[in-house]
Amino acid sequence: MAESPGYVKNLKKESVVQSVINCLTDAMRNKELKPGDKIPPEPSLAASMGVARSSVREAIKILTYLGVLESKRSEGTFVCDGFKESMIDPMIYGIILNQDSSENLMELREMTETGIMRLAIMKYDEEEGRELERLLGQMREVLDGGEDTVERFFQVDNEFHDMISRMGKNPLADKISRVVRTLTCAMRYETVSTMITGGRSEELIGAHGKLYETLKNRDLSNLQEVVRDSYFGEALQGKEAKRSGADCPADRQGEEC
Repeated sequence: MAESPGYVKNLKKESVVQSVINCLTDAMRNKELKPGDKIPPEPSLAASMGVARSSVREAIKILTYLGVLESKRSEGTFVCDGFKESMIDPMIYGIILNQDSSENLMELREMTETGIMRLAIMKYDEEEGRELERLLGQMREVLDGGEDTVERFFQVDNEFHDMISRMGKNPLADKISRVVRTLTCAMRYETVSTMITGGRSEELIGAHGKLYETLKNRDLSNLQEVVRDSYFGEALQGKEAKRSGADCPADRQGEEC
């Protein structure tokens, strides 16, 4: 039998599938396994680690789902080269299943987007700024006519914020930003819908314009306030209050139901 790589250890005393996962991920973290490297075949890993082949297969299956490994037919299993979108999914599901409150998500959103704005200001590029300005114009066009205004505006809104995230020129921050934007998708859509259907479209455009001007002027003062103002929290709270009142009998509105 060929000599086993140094990172392959006997795992009889540990929880099997998780230990195989830990062994392989530790090897990646320590640079013993690098992006593009081929890992040993399942039988070799199982024999060297002193575990059942089924445990190795399950560990590889999990790491493949997470986007860490990839299997190539007739070639073997390799360490993925770079970030995979599938890596985001388990984090998203974990937060959803943990039932984090909207307050926690909003705090995370504000912290992330303020940091992204700071990076984008520090690395501001005129050409990217013009693209952001173009998206602002597209928002105006959506509001000026046509059907499905909320859906179309929300699509451009996503492009606008994705552009700001890319302007930070930090791939790690951009990935985190995308996770946060996925988690807050429902509340962001609700904001757009509430503002447009409530006759406050100009305020919505104005908030995006303020974000653009803050970037263009490289203005770091009041950055957190500019970001927070774009959330229109008071509009959503007002809508929720009306909804709660409507759920109560007329003679008990404003009381606890």
